[in-house]
Amino acid sequence: MKYLDRPLMQNIEEATVLIQKITTDLETNAGITWGITKKEDDALLGTIGFWKMYPEHARAEIGYMLHTDFHGKGYMQEALSTVIHFGFTALELHSIEANVNPGNESSIKLLEKNGFVREGYFRENYFFDGKFIDSAIYSLISPVVTIH
Repeated sequence: MKYLDRPLMQNIEEATVLIQKITTDLETNAGITWGITKKEDDALLGTIGFWKMYPEHARAEIGYMLHTDFHGKGYMQEALSTVIHFGFTALELHSIEANVNPGNESSIKLLEKNGFVREGYFRENYFFDGKFIDSAIYSLISPVVTIH
């Protein structure tokens, strides 16, 4: 949560509201979120998904988080490459966007490793926890050519 720039959940009710939003987004095609688990069990390690979708532009914004115990072990790389492939093939997206806290070097390296390019940098465009925070915008264009 260090770089997500939103308050930590304080109780089960707040978690339930988030789960309901994820469910509603899926039902209305506004977003899709997957849990990240190990292959051998269903323990939740993190999440990844397209939390903002713009079907009229064939574009979606990707977001992800992973428990710190599992950082640097390849879980997010595997999840990210799978979700990118799903976005470009099954959802026929033209581009995928990522909005990153510039201090999150691990996330930036992961995005760049997967072909994302920094397209923008917004200074102090987000207010959280009493201060203004910068945002870096990364984008990946589909290597798949689709004609509708």
